[in-house]
Amino acid sequence: MSEVTTVPTHCPYCALQCGMNLRPATGPAPEPPAEVVDRPDFPVNRGALCGKGRTAPAVLSSRVRLTEPLVRCPDTGALKPTTWEEALAAVADGLRRTRADHGADAVGVFGGGGLTNEKAYTLGKFARLVLGTSQIDYNGRFCMSSAAAAHQRAFGLDRGLPFPLEDIPKTGCVILVGSNLAETMPPALRYLTELKENGGKLIVVDPRRTRTAEHADLHLAPRPGTDLALALGMLHLVVAEGRVDEEFVAERTDGWAAARAGAMSHWPEHVERITGVAVPHLREAVRMFCEAGSGMVLTARGPEQQSKGTDTVGAWINLCLATGRAGRPYSGYGCLTGQGNGQGGREHGQKADQLPGYRKLDDPAARAHVAGVWGVDPDTLPGPGRSAYELLDALGGDVKALLLMGSNPVVSAPRAAHVEERIRSLDFLAVADVVLSETAALADVVLPVTQWAEETGTTTNLEGRVLLRRRALTPPPGVRSDLEVLHGLAALLDWEKGFPTDPEEVFEELRRASAGGPADYAGISYRRIEEEQGVFWPCPETGPGEPEHAGTPRLFLDRFATADGRARFVPVVHRAAAEETDDAYPVVLTTGRVVSQYQSGAQTRRVDELNAAAPGAFVELHPRLAERIGVEEGQPVAVFSRRGKAVAPARITTAIRPDTVFMPFHWPGEGRANTLTNPALDPVSRMPEFKVCAVRLERG
Repeated sequence: MSEVTTVPTHCPYCALQCGMNLRPATGPAPEPPAEVVDRPDFPVNRGALCGKGRTAPAVLSSRVRLTEPLVRCPDTGALKPTTWEEALAAVADGLRRTRADHGADAVGVFGGGGLTNEKAYTLGKFARLVLGTSQIDYNGRFCMSSAAAAHQRAFGLDRGLPFPLEDIPKTGCVILVGSNLAETMPPALRYLTELKENGGKLIVVDPRRTRTAEHADLHLAPRPGTDLALALGMLHLVVAEGRVDEEFVAERTDGWAAARAGAMSHWPEHVERITGVAVPHLREAVRMFCEAGSGMVLTARGPEQQSKGTDTVGAWINLCLATGRAGRPYSGYGCLTGQGNGQGGREHGQKADQLPGYRKLDDPAARAHVAGVWGVDPDTLPGPGRSAYELLDALGGDVKALLLMGSNPVVSAPRAAHVEERIRSLDFLAVADVVLSETAALADVVLPVTQWAEETGTTTNLEGRVLLRRRALTPPPGVRSDLEVLHGLAALLDWEKGFPTDPEEVFEELRRASAGGPADYAGISYRRIEEEQGVFWPCPETGPGEPEHAGTPRLFLDRFATADGRARFVPVVHRAAAEETDDAYPVVLTTGRVVSQYQSGAQTRRVDELNAAAPGAFVELHPRLAERIGVEEGQPVAVFSRRGKAVAPARITTAIRPDTVFMPFHWPGEGRANTLTNPALDPVSRMPEFKVCAVRLERG
């Protein structure tokens, strides 16, 4: 009997994309069908995995996943099994009928940050060519769009981290803003541990004293929604204390005078009143950051998921630029991307305003290039469409049919009860997913698709490292890949060519479509990714006889990606959240994740081990607040916002501010945190304000 071999691949969850090996299980119908084996040679996680990664094969089990298409029975209203031929015909008919009756833009497409680059690219191409619709966006809009917009404004290019993770332990000081990576991406915590072992300092900005904040040399706990004022207050002190790197500012930046003027109106005592962070702590943070020889600011969803998220990230970038902590070794601003392929998912065409290669959809040269690769007239490509929440809000109105892949907005979208209502009002909904999510359960047609271990494809992690997941398992007989789904639908909608099912063939086209764009993958191949443990973009293709481009692990060391090579200060000033507290709603709600669940929980809530560790929603609140409403540990708490009500058990702790409550957003039902959240949008990024809304509490 031959020995079962392992296949190197990557975790299906967060943007670390940790390396792992998969070993297929043996015997009849094993549960789960594979086991995870350490892969210590992969540099990002060096063999370490969190519980979600270790248990990922559990979702491959036929016991929890979809294994046959479903169609809604007109007589009973229930979903019933059907054939693939009937399911695809029903989807094609629903999309065709909607286009004929209401026009191309009456059909919407909603994608996901977990789709591979090949699937994201093909979905964008399908929307714009086959359907001819502008109405496409994806749930990655809810992830790091504010950071992306701020990156573009300041540096001319958006990549989550402009340096590899391995640089973090080598810097002098890290300011970590709104990230609890000890729970959201646990294997990354070692980089902060190594930073401290090397003598570096860690400052954590978070309204909660999280597991990550426990590791900090200094923990700043601002009121949610005031991160912008905090950054401006620190920049004010940098100026007042003579800590500006005048040479760097003069030689490598523009716009300092206006940004400086904005910061100078945020004197320390004023910032203390806004944020609740004491002036001595502000001064200590500035001292630690500026006296280190190098420094980084890393942000996550805390400052980004706000109606002023782009300006908030911009203020932290201004702090980096003013102190010379950008465009130099072991220094810079970076964003800790959340979803597994949140980076690549927007680079290659799922986002409403972007074409492959991070090209802008309204740029004539970009349209001409991509249209040339696709073999169509540039004038036939639709223009930019609605952002994610705006698209969901339009369902049942202008947008009457929706094709949704790899997302669960019934749980994950802000103002979720309203979004669920809009989804229910659609004339037609088709969902492709691996499990029967809360959103899939509302569909007219459900298409069961392959998972990470059953398909080959690339993802791009938070460093901009393009990675390859190799197929390790044969999917169940009734399951097809997303590429096969789009190929089949394209053929039924009279588009016979241009939608191959082989992922490497798709990637070769993606290379050509991205060539010369900001996110240039032209020099990357499956072979190189395997040989080099991933390749960092941009990686242009070189000419005949020239050595291959090495990829770009570190951006901006020589010049920034703007036309003149100089970074841009963007002047910003603090402004209030879209919804401040008042007598009727006197408490701030903020949301986030826990270590044993992921995003909307559609997959992790089907894993027994993870459910045992995190079985359901909760309301985290301070003892003083608990006493005020008369609730004890474990008792139900009713949380009301202007959008609805959620109920979950109390978790009482001094690790949170007395004026703030926290809820994780992984669960549906009465504990659905996103029933409460505010869809107010950032004017630049169109990011909803998940992290701040006004609520009141009562005993449940």
